[in-house]
Amino acid sequence: MPKPAHIIRQNLRASLTSALTVLRRVRTERTSVRERSRSVSRNFFLHMHSTRTHLYSLRPGFTLGLGFLSFSLFLILTCTGVLLMVYYVPSVEQAYGSVKDISTVVAGGRYIRNIHRWGAHGMVAVVVLHLVRVFFTSAYTGTRRVNWMVGILLLCMTILFSFSGYLLPWDQLAFWAVTIASNIVASTRELTDLAGITAVVDPGGFLRRLLLGGDGVGQDTLTRFYLLHVVILPIATIVFIGVHFWRIRKSDGLAIPAEADDLVLKAQGVADPVARQEARLRREHTVLSWPTALWAEGAVLLAALAALMLFAILLDAPLLAPADISMPENPAKSPWYFLGVQELVSYSSFTGGVLVPLLLLVAVVAVPFVDREEKGTGYWFGGQQGKRVVILSALVALVLTIGTMAIAIGVGWQWTRNAPAVITLIANPGSILATMYAVWSWGVLRSTSSTKMGVFALVSCSLIGGIIITIVGIWLRGPNWEFVW
Repeated sequence: MPKPAHIIRQNLRASLTSALTVLRRVRTERTSVRERSRSVSRNFFLHMHSTRTHLYSLRPGFTLGLGFLSFSLFLILTCTGVLLMVYYVPSVEQAYGSVKDISTVVAGGRYIRNIHRWGAHGMVAVVVLHLVRVFFTSAYTGTRRVNWMVGILLLCMTILFSFSGYLLPWDQLAFWAVTIASNIVASTRELTDLAGITAVVDPGGFLRRLLLGGDGVGQDTLTRFYLLHVVILPIATIVFIGVHFWRIRKSDGLAIPAEADDLVLKAQGVADPVARQEARLRREHTVLSWPTALWAEGAVLLAALAALMLFAILLDAPLLAPADISMPENPAKSPWYFLGVQELVSYSSFTGGVLVPLLLLVAVVAVPFVDREEKGTGYWFGGQQGKRVVILSALVALVLTIGTMAIAIGVGWQWTRNAPAVITLIANPGSILATMYAVWSWGVLRSTSSTKMGVFALVSCSLIGGIIITIVGIWLRGPNWEFVW
């Protein structure tokens, strides 16, 4: 017999109530600590984070958000680069026209190109600042040595990324900037010419031809740069960014002080040692990575995008006349991140273009193997002593660099032009400054009996000196590379 209607209604009401109860229970469980922790381990993107994040590492003044800001810029550049590829033609006959069409004909093209251009320059600066932050918080010790070297490799790839894209507009600015930079690559010829073996052994010429695909900038160069920019470097960068994140996870997150737990709990008002120990057991010094850390990273991504959108509105990416080998730019300057090297090359090709950059690269790579002191890890400058050393070293570098460049520019370095080539190779602003920085750093090491302080002094001097010399190259060099004020 069929059931009465009221019994059917009761059964339906009971089923609906039961379903709603299950849904509420599932919803409650999903917001529980255990479920949110599991969501991190089950999701590929969330898997880049540990389940919990230490509150100390989320302090804005600790990391400045530079690591994720670099990654955010890479994502933005990838998206805008793909859009630009739709209209760009990598041909010396059509490259300039296609870029001009993007800027003047394609709807929104100029805006996308502006974002891409300023994002590329910004990424170089941000990655450098990120490496500086990692260095001055001693986040390269112990198990982080490998990741330090991966970070240096990513910096080099970022510079190559920007440099390879510099040529693609195929205008006067791009053509002559790449021409100057390729001449810097061939700087070893000063040494081989001095030894009289250039006809037999010419590593500088080989590297230049390998880079350009010939003796000058042409179609082969554009093809190589385009291939590097849109295929090889993106794939390599994605791989090494993955390795970089993985190594951070392997090292239990960012490098923080050994007493970071107490510092966080003290800031929360937990002063009693017993209460602090109980709070530590409850892991009150950490938060779940989802959603706290990811919300912070999302804010960094949006801030980077907003800043680039504002720059794109206010400043247009430059596009000069089409490239013309018969009409060199005066002054012909390399990209801004190579202008410090170009300034030193104007005094000695080998010392400025090869020796000084190579010594700096070796010194930076060797940092975690030279400085094995764990004390001060996670603190800016390793503490108060390091802060004093960095400030004093910066002031010393400021005086030494400005003084040396004032003599080189004001009085002139012409006396070496008639001197033997070996004198020019040895006695030039680059070699003199490098020697003075090394002597100062050795003095700091001896006076403090700390390898860390000596390394801090050397890198501080090199950083300040590099900034000053780059400023000279950007703003104080005019036609014929003459000093302008």
